[in-house]
This record gives sequence, structure tokens and C-alpha cells, in this order.
Amino acid sequence: MGKEKKGGVNAVKNCFSQIGHSSLCTKFSMVFMGIGQIMRKQFVKGFFYLFIEIAFILYMVFFGGQYLAKLFEGHLGTVTSTEVWNEETMVYDKIVGDNSFLILLYSVVTLVIIIAFIAVWVLNVKGNLANDRRIAEGKSVNTFKQDFSALLNENFHGVLLFLPLLGLLVFTVMPLIFMILIAFTNYDYQHLPPGRLFDWVGFENFIMLFKTGNSGAMLFGTVFLRVFVWTIIWAIFATFTNYFLGMVIALMINKKGIRFKALWRTLFVVVIAVPQFVTLLLMQKILDGDGILNVVLGTNIRWLADTRWNSLIPRIVIIVVNIWIGVPYTILMCSGILMNIPSDFNEAARIDGANVVQIFFKITLPYMLHVTGPHLITQFVGNINNFNVIWLLTGGGPIDINNYAHQAQSTDLLVTWLYRLTTDTNPQYNFASVIGIIIFIISASLSLLTYSKSSSAKNEEDYQ
Repeated sequence: MGKEKKGGVNAVKNCFSQIGHSSLCTKFSMVFMGIGQIMRKQFVKGFFYLFIEIAFILYMVFFGGQYLAKLFEGHLGTVTSTEVWNEETMVYDKIVGDNSFLILLYSVVTLVIIIAFIAVWVLNVKGNLANDRRIAEGKSVNTFKQDFSALLNENFHGVLLFLPLLGLLVFTVMPLIFMILIAFTNYDYQHLPPGRLFDWVGFENFIMLFKTGNSGAMLFGTVFLRVFVWTIIWAIFATFTNYFLGMVIALMINKKGIRFKALWRTLFVVVIAVPQFVTLLLMQKILDGDGILNVVLGTNIRWLADTRWNSLIPRIVIIVVNIWIGVPYTILMCSGILMNIPSDFNEAARIDGANVVQIFFKITLPYMLHVTGPHLITQFVGNINNFNVIWLLTGGGPIDINNYAHQAQSTDLLVTWLYRLTTDTNPQYNFASVIGIIIFIISASLSLLTYSKSSSAKNEEDYQ
């Protein structure tokens, strides 16, 4: 890694040193993009670079620059939109003020465009330096036909990756940057533009996560801690119950002497074939207060709405339903892996006198964990963000009046709470952004830490 970084630094230094000894065409292109190519009769490439520079300058002068200037002034607008009574026309005239949301949004877009323009500028300079080298070697510069042929051959990967990269930039990177910046503002129902403005508050929203209490601003930290603890408990049970129960059932199906193995596997495939949301909605109706389960049992238990014991019954029911929809996936995965465990391992263990339990814990389980370690980590992170199961079964509820605050209900995970904070009648976008960042930090940290410690990463060649 150190050599790679050093090599990258040296490459940059070499590039700048080449600029110092470059031709006049290259120096002109550093100010007027494409001029160097045009002077060397690469007209298509030259006018393309020149067009990009002109378009960028026009964008910055007539649109992006004004929003970026407001961003760097340290605030997100000063004039609110309002209506003023006009005595002459006897009507209210609307005065259009600043819009904090648009200022922040267009500033992010402008910053990304600036970065993209710098990348194009670097390509322009590198292209001119390459032309300098070819001329110094007594070669002619590439024609348009040669450049186009290179795009369809040795540089074709760049052509294929351009649209996915553009989509990633527009639909993932920019929204993420915008969401992160929102976390440092007071953007909520009391500061909704254009009628009102929101502004920067620094780390105030994050500090509130670490203040716990039963009233005022400290209540948010208490609610966050409660939802966070339940999210981790849910993720642990949802992940490991499915994993180990699915493994045990797969072992039973693959055991010698078990008949109709294909039938059992087919039945579990049928369960998977039903869309998950259909199963969840059906289970929600079955477990309703007047649902089929209570009718059959002759009871009146509120399986998904009981608030006693910190809503213990709905939480247990959610985990059980998740087992029903999740175990079949683990069974099919484990069945394929179990068939590939080297038979020599088990035979050697039996010769040494190991029983079934010892073979499972010394051979089968370590092998399964080695192969499925990355999948297990993915499942755990996925369950932290498992929106469907919670929302379609309970909607995050039931509402516990004694613990209801900041729109968080009894079975809400961090991700469903985030959704509720942005869609309820009193949205709190700033806190929702903070929670989104926290979810990312938790997911990324757990993934990197657990994977680096797993045998899949540390002992990659053990079972090869």
C-alpha cells in the first residue's frame, strides 16, 4: 500500500514536471482547453474540450456560481419568501426570497460539476503531454479515426463504464453528500422553505444523540438509545436464528437415510417463490386481533399490538415470522455447501473416534462459517436495515404512550424511524439525516471489523 501511494505521488510530480517543459500548445490548453489539439489538427477532440470549458464557464457565471457563493458565505439564505399588501392593486404581492433547500442542493451539484470539470481538464492536459511525447519521438499525433478505434478496443472498458459511473454520481454520490450536509442544519418542520429558512448548526444534532433524559432536547438521545438497542437485538436474533435453524434443517435433509430429499427441498423453494411482501401481508392479517390465529385458538391476544412488557409479544412474533420467511434461503444455501464438504474430513474424524456432535463442531460448523462468513455479515447488516419485515407487519408500532416520543414507536428500527421522521406531519429531516449517517457508520464498521477477523479473510486457503 505504501509503495502504491508513493508511486501515485511520483506520477503527479512527474506530470507537473512535464508541464514545465511542455510545448506551447500544451501551455495554451491549460488555459483554453482543446486549443492544443486544434493546433495539431485534432479538431473533434479539441472542439469537444473547448465546448466543455465554455459550457462550464457559462454554468458557473449564470447559475452555479451564485448558489456556491451563498454556501461559502456561511448561511443558507437571508430573505424569506413572503406576501406584502399592495395598496394600489388591493392584492397581496408575493416576494420571492431565498430557498435554503435549493441553495444547498444546487451548491452540491455545482461542487460535483467542478470536480468533474477538473477531471476533464486533467485528461486534456495529459492528452497534450502525450502528443508532445509522440512528436519528440518523431511520430505523428493520433487522428480522430485512431482515437475512435482506441475507444472501441483497448479503451472500450471506459466507454462501457461511463454511463454506470454517471448514474452512480447522479443518483448515489450527490444524494449522499446532500443528506450528509442536511445533518449539520436545523432543517425540520419549523424551518421549511420557501416560507422559512434553515441554516447550519454544526454538530448540534449529533451532540443530542449523547444527551439522555426524560424531557426537552435530551429526550431525543433517550429515544435514539432505545431504538438503537432494539435494532441490534433484532439484527442478532433475525440473523442467527435463520442461520443456525436453516443449517440444522439442511443437515437433517442431507443426512444419509432421509427419504424424499428432493421433495423437502422443493417445498422450501415454494416458500421462497412467494414474494416476501405477500407473505408478510398475509401473516399480518393472520396475526391481527380478529385474525385467523385468534379464531382458531379461541383467544383475543393482540399479537402485533400488545404494549405490555415493552411490547415483548409483538417483538417475539416479528422474529418468529422472520424465521418463517428467512430459513428456506439458508437451507438451500447450506444444502449446496454441505454436499461439497470433503468426505475425507468426516471419514478421518470417524476413524479417530469422533461422534456426531464433535464432527459438527470441529468440522461442519467451521467449514460452514468459513464459506458463509461474508454472507452472514451481509445478512446481519441487511437486518439492521430490514425495512420490509417491520413495516409490513407492525408499521413500527404499536404506539406505547409511555415511551412514544420523537415519532418512534415500539418496534421501530433505526431505518423505519428514519422513514417516519421524513414522512410524518412534523418532519425532522435533520435528525433523519443524522440517523442515516449513524446507520452507515454502524454497518460499515461492523462489516469491516467482522470480515477482517473472520476465517474467510484470515485463513483463505484453509479449505482449498
